[in-house]
Amino acid sequence: MAHLGFNLTSPILFCPPAIDSYIQNLTSSYTEKSNEASMVSASVIMFVLAGLFFNLNLFSGISDVSATLDPKVRLFLSSALSLLLPVMSYLFSEAKNSAASTPAAATTATAGELPLGAMIILAWMLLVELLRKKVDEIRMRGYSGSIQRAGRVVWLGSLVFFNIKTAGRKAVFGILWILCATRVVQRIAYAEIGKYSYAHGKNARLVTSYMAKILKQEHHSPQAADHNVEQEDAVQVHMDGQDLLKSCKYIVMGEEELVQEPSADGYKLNMATTLDANSSIITVGRVWNLDENDCSLFTSSGQVQRLKRLCLSFALFKLLRRKFEHLPTVTAEEENDCRDLILRGLLQGSSSSNNGGAAEELFQVVNDEVIFLSEYYHSVVPVVLASPFFLLVNYFLVLVVVAALCIMAIILCGNGDAIYAFRSIGADNYTLHTGIGKVALCLIIKARNSPEAFFSIVDISITMLLFVVYFYEEIWEFFVFVLSNWFMVSLVCRYMAKPQWRDSPWVRYAVHRIIWLRSKLNHGSLSFRQLSVLSLRWPLGLQLFSPLSLVLKKELVPRNLKQSIIDRLVEHDRSTAYCTPLTNGKSALQSNYLFDKLSWACQSDSVSEVFLTWHIATSILEVEYCRNKQLQEAASWSRAAIRLSKYCAYLVAFHPELLPDNPEKAERVVDGMKAELGEIFWWWEYYLCSEFARVNKIVRAAGKQQQSDNNNHHQNGVVRNGTRLGSLLVDVARNHGTETAWKALADVWTELIVFVAPSGEEECVKGHGDVLVQGGEFITVLWALTTHIGVSRDADKKNKPAKTLEDLMGESMRAPLPAVDAVEITTM
Repeated sequence: MAHLGFNLTSPILFCPPAIDSYIQNLTSSYTEKSNEASMVSASVIMFVLAGLFFNLNLFSGISDVSATLDPKVRLFLSSALSLLLPVMSYLFSEAKNSAASTPAAATTATAGELPLGAMIILAWMLLVELLRKKVDEIRMRGYSGSIQRAGRVVWLGSLVFFNIKTAGRKAVFGILWILCATRVVQRIAYAEIGKYSYAHGKNARLVTSYMAKILKQEHHSPQAADHNVEQEDAVQVHMDGQDLLKSCKYIVMGEEELVQEPSADGYKLNMATTLDANSSIITVGRVWNLDENDCSLFTSSGQVQRLKRLCLSFALFKLLRRKFEHLPTVTAEEENDCRDLILRGLLQGSSSSNNGGAAEELFQVVNDEVIFLSEYYHSVVPVVLASPFFLLVNYFLVLVVVAALCIMAIILCGNGDAIYAFRSIGADNYTLHTGIGKVALCLIIKARNSPEAFFSIVDISITMLLFVVYFYEEIWEFFVFVLSNWFMVSLVCRYMAKPQWRDSPWVRYAVHRIIWLRSKLNHGSLSFRQLSVLSLRWPLGLQLFSPLSLVLKKELVPRNLKQSIIDRLVEHDRSTAYCTPLTNGKSALQSNYLFDKLSWACQSDSVSEVFLTWHIATSILEVEYCRNKQLQEAASWSRAAIRLSKYCAYLVAFHPELLPDNPEKAERVVDGMKAELGEIFWWWEYYLCSEFARVNKIVRAAGKQQQSDNNNHHQNGVVRNGTRLGSLLVDVARNHGTETAWKALADVWTELIVFVAPSGEEECVKGHGDVLVQGGEFITVLWALTTHIGVSRDADKKNKPAKTLEDLMGESMRAPLPAVDAVEITTM
């Protein structure tokens, strides 16, 4: 023992000989110089990974109950875990072969048993495989991920059952392996259920058939036959919003019971079932007729309205899924019906419509719908299958089955002798028999003079930390499942469909407590990422590494911006006589004579050019006036314009596929902008100067360039055009008031974002599907809303050649541009 560096006179007084011998075996992996590097490397790798999993589970659990994983965390963990198994398998082999030659491990080597160092590495591999579900998405289609995971589990099983000899140790490691194998079987079962279920995998086509049936029924109803089209429209316009919602037949849950048989264009459905008030078919109308005064079930009237809107979001989610499943396009009749439900039912029928809260509630409905989509395609928790029955099977009955399998494995490890098998668990696993506390105390005492003992303490700490993280993850997954929106919708629908539930005080109490717990959670608010090209400190990174977008700052969507967007969509309602067309900002400018002369900035056929031009102009106005503490009246309008401006710049830089432009065109516009900035700034100026100094230099450079541009017809880019536009905005603000300028600017940005939101093109739909992994974008929420209400862009200029801003400035400007260098940005 001298070569271990132990002081034999002091530690032995606290460590019995049996523990001391066990510690020698435990530290033997570090005493062999040829194996020391491998064990240290394994300890460092697992220490970092265990710490990451611990922080991820702890802090994400406290902050929210999301069933998805942050994409930047997923990117890192996926990359790390993909390399973990081969690396740890190599280190396991090194520990197995090298440690057997050390004197301290001679006894175990002759017995053919694995050394303790190799067992620790094997335990880490099994525990990390159990934690891998935090990263793996649960997909309703395909088995590629499950097959890969099954291969890893088979490999780990071979390491366990072909290398461990003693019955007690094989039983312990066998239990860990059974847990890993159970997770694989569960994932395959999830995919199978989702693939063949009418409520999940086949639901999109089923909903298409259902919507066609109910629209056909409404069209041929006696009421529709007795009224002409004009009278029917008049009735809908004056119908109370709550009545529209209470008569809505959009399916929420239970549609799988309608299926009789597949047909050539969908499914043959038994629609008579929907007429039964006690059936399990739950529609939006039945949910809206729910008793709001049931105090034994609901916590408050506001919570009841929240649950009703959540069920509506679930119904809309089922309708929108058809876009991602490549099913036939939505008919005009369905668009009209959905537009009436949203704009006249939900918007006008809201109890908050008088104080402006209706727009907030509408955006919450659509945002919840996008979250449903995100969790359906990218969830790491089986919330998609959420129901009381699935809760009982997956989180209770499965535990019973796994416990039975573990008992069977223990008996098999003891060759059928149950008494011997259970006794050997304590006899062969000294740490379990003696207690981890005593072993840890002896290691701490010996660590004062022995580096090997210190590393053994680290190994045991990592193992314990992985166990803690695993149990924490299991408990937290259960709460995420129970408190998820999916389970809440399922619970409410089951409660409405089963009369025996409504009569049971235990069920009512359980539902009441779950609703109460959900009311204490923060469900998140609608937000968007912000990017300013004039304050950006890493401009060369634009479009070169898209994951950088995930570190950008997020801001909440202002309340007045939501109201402005809804007002703009209502104005575009084609079912009304005062419908206004969608334009890329021209209508907002032409409605105000002060800004009509700026319409040249919206004449480009490239949305990316228009976005960046107005973004730079908005940034200039922001630098000039937002530092003024007297701008309290324009604060709300400036906040809306600035945040929407930075979000649109972010879309151009990182998500051009979500815009109507050709993505290559957007990339060229961004490259041209970077080239312009490179001509204006030295690198040290851009990176080291303040935003105020950079804006001033851009303004001066644009002023110097103006005369030469007029002489040689040089084509300006978005930076110089944006600077000229910004100078005009500053001039208007000085002459007519800052509130006037900011309100008009907010109207332009509102019209721009509403203009780009609707899209039925396959490329844009695919782009929205790709960003769902990040929880969706704000423009995805707008796209979903415009898709439901049938908003689309006019395509009357598709065949015209694209024009740049410079080509159209001379055609549209009614007044000559002022000298830019005369409008100097002043400090506040």
